[in-house]
Formats: sequence, structure tokens, C-alpha cells
Amino acid sequence: MPRAFLLILDSFGIGGAPDAAAFGDEGSNTLAHICDHMALNVPHMASLGLGQAAALSTGRNPLAPASLIGQYGCATEVSRGKDTITGHWEIGGVPLKFDWGYFPHTVPAFPQELIDGIVSRANLPGLLAMCHASGTQVIEDFGEEHLRTGKPIAYTSADSVLQIAAHEEHFGLERLYEVCRIARELTYPMNIGRIIARPFVGETAKTFTRTGHRKDFAVTPPSPTLLEVLSKAGRDVVSVGKIGDIYAHVGTGREIKGAGNPAFMATTLANMDGLADGGFLMTNFVDFDSEFGHRRDPIGYGTALEAFDAQLPQIITKLREGDLLVMTADHGNDPTWKGTDHTREQVPVMTYIRGITPGSFGRRKSFADIGQTIARHLGVGPLDAGEAWTI
Repeated sequence: MPRAFLLILDSFGIGGAPDAAAFGDEGSNTLAHICDHMALNVPHMASLGLGQAAALSTGRNPLAPASLIGQYGCATEVSRGKDTITGHWEIGGVPLKFDWGYFPHTVPAFPQELIDGIVSRANLPGLLAMCHASGTQVIEDFGEEHLRTGKPIAYTSADSVLQIAAHEEHFGLERLYEVCRIARELTYPMNIGRIIARPFVGETAKTFTRTGHRKDFAVTPPSPTLLEVLSKAGRDVVSVGKIGDIYAHVGTGREIKGAGNPAFMATTLANMDGLADGGFLMTNFVDFDSEFGHRRDPIGYGTALEAFDAQLPQIITKLREGDLLVMTADHGNDPTWKGTDHTREQVPVMTYIRGITPGSFGRRKSFADIGQTIARHLGVGPLDAGEAWTI
């Protein structure tokens, strides 16, 4: 029985979606604008159709020519959003049929009732920041005050999210998680998608660094995702990185955390051989988004893509006869774009099976087509949304 491996290159967009203008993102293009800053060398993704997928999206292939060995396409998101949860849920066969709640660009960004509720129930001296902010910058700006006062740092973004940062040692990791659980309960009526615990270490503004103990408290998907369908069918499911948090730990099987793309790649490789027949492994490579997209670092983003690409042959070598490899993204985050938020883009979809006939499966009208295709390949489903293409 074949297996399937789904690798999410978090935020790796390939050009503005048809409705990008409605999000203020018309003209955004993560891949192309990285290539404008450097001669991107990703020969293995190019051989799987990355450049051709980009050409399908915008008419421009910014990569050097490569001999094609895989199949490719591009996908457009139908859900109203450009955040991690919305993209991942749609990839898993559950497009969002409602709008998330968002926090306004005011200071404070959060309603006083919510602030008071968190402070009172968590027995806190108060909260800091309480605004739209970059996660790394807000820790630099408020981290020392947090150490002096014991007040956690609360901030948001264009996503439906409330992030709470605190020092892993001085404040305490479990205490931070408990504050986030309280915030999660209080924000359900506001339809906020995620509460994210953002622990950090260090003693000064210049030495603060976030740790790998991030934890997301997400809303449960409203209908069964690909992962839940597979789990209920008794299949072996492995979730690497923040996948478990994104899907609220529903159907996510064996969850393996980590910190950074190299660790996620090592974990993926280490778990491929042991994945049972008919099994499914899904990995999110978050550094593209968190370390380079949000920080508006096109050279760093491109260098990380090259490091990822260099290890792809190890993934391909471990595939057995009939195994399906799929690589895609959940949204864009153009590192040359204004602000620090995600960008509404189409995403590449690259697939490989031994002996596959290279070619295109075209423009996909929904990310859900990805989940539906994997479900059919593994002999489960069908899922509630998405149209499978022929492999």
C-alpha cells in the first residue's frame, strides 16, 4: 500500500492570487522577488516543476531551466484569509466558510474586557505592548520591561491571532501556557483563530531569542480534515513541527516538535523508513515564514530555500514504489513587501512518484485539491471538498 509525504514550505508563494488586491497584496510574489535579489539555486525543486508552476501563476519563470522529473501546478485559496490555519485547513480538505475575528490597528488592539479577563484570571500585574507588532521586534522592545515587571507581552498581526511572549525561565514555560489557555477560552466568542505562546530566553534586548517551545492553541477544524480521516481509518499519521497545533491535535497522530528547518528535515528523514504502509507524514517548515518572510529578508529566505533543496534528494531516495511526495505552501510572505504580514498569493504544488510521467496538472481552484488527491492516492475519503487530479 503506498504512503504519502506532504511538505509545507511555510509562506512560499509564487505570485498574487486573483483577489490579492482586496488584501492589499496585488503585485506580491515571494519567489520572483527573492530571485530579483539573488540567483536562486534550487535545481531539485526546479526539476519538480517549481519554475513552471510560477509561470502558470504569473507568466514568469524566474528559475534556470531544468530537466523535469515531476508533475506540477499552482493553487489558489478559496477561503477568506492568508494565515497559517486557513491555508493548512484548506490543504487538508476543509476550506473556511466563515470569517475569522481580527483585532484593530489601535493601541491597545485588544478590548479592555479581554485584557482585564486575562490579567485577573491569570493573576498577572498587567500586559505589555498590546498592539500589532513583529514578534522579534516586540520582544526586543518590551523584553527588558517584562523581566522587571513580570508582565507578559501581548501582540497581534493581520492574522486572526493573539500572541503572548514571556521569558521561558524567569516567567516560566508552563505559566505562559496557562496564560494562553485562559486567553484561548476568553477569545472563543470573538472567533479568534489562534493563541500562540512565544517563549524566549536571554537577559538583554540584544540577546533575547525565541525558543522552540512555541505552542499554538487553535480552534478545532469544523469538519474532518485529511489527517482525521486517515487516523479514523487506522492509518499511521506523523505530524512534524507545528502541524499538531494547527489542526488542534485532531487526527494528527504521532506529533514530533522541533526548532528550525534543519531539525524538521532531520525528523522527516528519520521517520520516513518507519512510516507504515498506507501512512501519511506531514511537515511544516516554518523558518521560511517566521525567520525570513516576516523579517523581510529575501537573501536569508533564498539561502534557506537552497539549503532545503540540497536535502531533497535524500527525501526522494527514501520513497518506496508508489509513495507520493507533495510539496506546497499555505500562503505567501513576500520578503520585499510592505509591512511584516503574510501576502495573499497562489502557491506551487510539486509532486513526485517513481516512474511518474512529467507534466502539469494545471491551475487548481482550491488548496483542497491537494488533500483530495492525497486521500484518493491513499484509498480513503473522499473528503468534503476539493477535486483530485490524475497522478
